[in-house]
Amino acid sequence: MGQLFGTDGVRGVAGRDLGASLAMRVAAAGARVLGADVLADRQPSPDWAEIPGAGTRPLAVVGRDPRASGEFLEAAVVAGLAESGVDVLRLGVIPTPGVAYLTDASGADFGVVLSASHNPAPDNGIKFFARGGLKLPDEVEDRIEAEVAAPSASGIPAAGFGRVLDGADQAERYLEHLLASIGADPAAGRRPLAGLRVVVDCAHGAAYRLAPRLLGAAGADVIAIGTDPDGLNINAGCGSTSLGALRAAVTSERADAGIAFDGDADRCLAVDADGRVVDGDQILAILALGLKEAGLLAGDTVVATVMANLGFRRAMRENDIDVIETPVGDRYLIAAMLDGKFVLGGEQSGHIIMLDHGSTGDGMLTSLHLLAAVAGGGRPLKDLAAVMTHYPQVLLNVRDVNKAAVTGSAVLAAAVADASDELGESGRVLVRPSGTEPAVRVMVEAIDAATAERVAERLADVVRKVG
Repeated sequence: MGQLFGTDGVRGVAGRDLGASLAMRVAAAGARVLGADVLADRQPSPDWAEIPGAGTRPLAVVGRDPRASGEFLEAAVVAGLAESGVDVLRLGVIPTPGVAYLTDASGADFGVVLSASHNPAPDNGIKFFARGGLKLPDEVEDRIEAEVAAPSASGIPAAGFGRVLDGADQAERYLEHLLASIGADPAAGRRPLAGLRVVVDCAHGAAYRLAPRLLGAAGADVIAIGTDPDGLNINAGCGSTSLGALRAAVTSERADAGIAFDGDADRCLAVDADGRVVDGDQILAILALGLKEAGLLAGDTVVATVMANLGFRRAMRENDIDVIETPVGDRYLIAAMLDGKFVLGGEQSGHIIMLDHGSTGDGMLTSLHLLAAVAGGGRPLKDLAAVMTHYPQVLLNVRDVNKAAVTGSAVLAAAVADASDELGESGRVLVRPSGTEPAVRVMVEAIDAATAERVAERLADVVRKVG
């Protein structure tokens, strides 16, 4: 068996790389690792009261996005957990950050999500959250992977089989939590987004019901698209990976802004009133400046990945905000944030983490705070996004190469060094293997697009030769 866990859980084509049998084994392995020795200090909430014997067994919440394969994979995961003696609160279709939040809010010992995020419908994945809604450290994933490969014990668990409870109504608690993060209370007339006209593209994904309700409850006039999932159309020509439909809708509807989520709504991108894209770097910059102005940016520091645009770094420096850099992946962002007690981090793709309000990247939370910055400051999104100047960035995915050979190549290292010397302080080079795809990513930033493209193509050629 090859390595199961990548940078964001177990991923693969459903029915080929990730079938029901493997999903059941991964769930059972997770139960053995994450459910061990968890009962002594756990205080489950009343959500579990309907389950006979609740509190004598480990507890887990399980959610998914609307992919067709999610139906049978969810059934397999729930079966693997219950057979292993874990009680399950089944959340149904819900954004990944909703599972993270409810893992903590319900007092569960861990959470499981069935989703492939921004990937196309044939893909799916399994992601775990530890108690508190935090992503698993590498060493814990390694232990689960070892358990998957080990012979499984059979028989009835000491505390009995786990029981399964329908928890679809738990989404209401998640929405209330999000609204409270910006002081919104529709019943009391507190609607911070009042006056904004917003288009929201839910990517036919996990946010298709909740996101329009959320923004509407916060006061926005909402036009919703990408809200008709059929199990096969998730992320297809819509959402944060394909912004054309959102840009067209924003201009045609004369909206103040557009918001796009990916399939599991853990990321958020935006579009201003003129149809210009506002990416994760710009969103992160807007939120960082707002928090600093309010005295809420811990350490006057923001955490970003190595992929953050050079323009973002310069904008932060000009505003006396330090930037901590991590590898790509929100798990690394979160680890650095927890280590330094920082409250804000994110990446260009739109994963924004606000640790004062959530334990992981949350697209719906991000959209609320971004739109609240627009409504509260009385300035259009275009003006807020102008805090940073984008340097042209070229990203090439070189496929069908040996990632290990590329990573260890002295020839490639020399080529990267030469390119960095050529660009100097007005550019940047990054070559890294993808953690979610069979590809090597070549990223080049430069003061002009032609230079960035020329250098990126040259490095991509070297990657192909050495790989």
